[in-house]
Amino acid sequence: MPRAVTRAGQILALPVALVALWWWASDGSTSIYYPPLRRIVDIFPDTWLAGGTDARLLTDVVPSLVRLAVGYGLAAGVGIGAGLLIGSYRALRELTEPVLEVFRAIPPPATVPLLVVLAGIDNLMKILVILFGCVWPVLLNTVEGVRAVDPVQADVCRSYGVTGTARIRHLVLRSASPQIMTGMRQSLSVGIILMVISELVAASDGIGFTVVQFQRTFAIPEMWTGIIVLGLLGTGLSLLFQLAENRLLGWYHGLRRAHRHE
Repeated sequence: MPRAVTRAGQILALPVALVALWWWASDGSTSIYYPPLRRIVDIFPDTWLAGGTDARLLTDVVPSLVRLAVGYGLAAGVGIGAGLLIGSYRALRELTEPVLEVFRAIPPPATVPLLVVLAGIDNLMKILVILFGCVWPVLLNTVEGVRAVDPVQADVCRSYGVTGTARIRHLVLRSASPQIMTGMRQSLSVGIILMVISELVAASDGIGFTVVQFQRTFAIPEMWTGIIVLGLLGTGLSLLFQLAENRLLGWYHGLRRAHRHE
C-alpha cells in the first residue's frame, strides 16, 4: 500500500502542479480568449451535465465515443486479420509492402473531403475516417510481430503437428501480441484525433462539433470546457487501454521483469 500511494503521488504530482499553475496564472485574466480557470470550472457542470437526457454528455460525448469504438474496433479487426495473413507469407508481403507504404503515408485528415463525397456527412463517414487512420499502425505492427516469431518455437510446433488455427492461436498471436498491442495503442491516439477532426468538418453532434459551435458563437469559456473534456477523455481511454494491456500481456511483462532481475 505505501508503494502504491507513493506511485500515485509521483503520477499525479506534475498534473496537479500544472493545474495549480494555470489556476494562479489565469486568476486575474480579463481576456475574453483566456478566461480564468475558476470561471471554466464554474460553468463546466452547466455546460456538459445539466439538462438530464438532453445533457451534452449524452448528446455529444456518447455519439463521439460510439463512432470511435466502431471505427477503432473495425481497424483492429482488419489490421490484425490482414497483418496475420500478410506476415505469414513472404511473397504476399513483398507484393503488398509498396502499396501499404503509400497508403500509410497519406494523412488521414486528407481523406475527409473524399469520404464526405462518397459517404455523405453521417456517421458512416466519420467511422470510415477513423478506420482508415487507425488500421495502418495495427496492420504494420502485426506484420512485424508475425515476422519476428521465434523460428525454434515454429519448428517445435511443426514437429508436434500443431498447425492451422491452433498454431495461429498458441504461437503466432502469442508471439506477436506485444507488437499488436503497440500498434493498437498508437491507433487509439490517432483515432481520438480523427474523431474530433471528422466532427469539425461535417457533423451535427459530437465533441468536435460542439467545440466549434462554442468558438463560432464566442462562448469561449464553454469552448475551453470542451477542450478539457477531450483531455479527460483521452486520459481515461489511455488508462483503460493500459489496464487491458497489463491483463492481456501479464505473462510478457512478467518475463521482462524476470530477465531484468537475472
